[in-house]
Amino acid sequence: MKKFIASLIVCGFAVAMVACGGNKEEIAAKAKADSTRVADSTAAVEAAAAAAAAVADTTAVDSAAVVK
Repeated sequence: MKKFIASLIVCGFAVAMVACGGNKEEIAAKAKADSTRVADSTAAVEAAAAAAAAVADTTAVDSAAVVK
């Protein structure tokens, strides 16, 4: 009887895991949205770094001109 109940519980968990699985289309759409979000974030960070580098280059040139 214990084996039967254990088997029934295991089967119930297996059915629950299969039933809760996502749709392949939903998973693909989420993956695309995530990759787009990451690409946008990366582009924003690179743009900010380029702007900071431009400011740093300008500041270095101005400081050198003042020292001379």
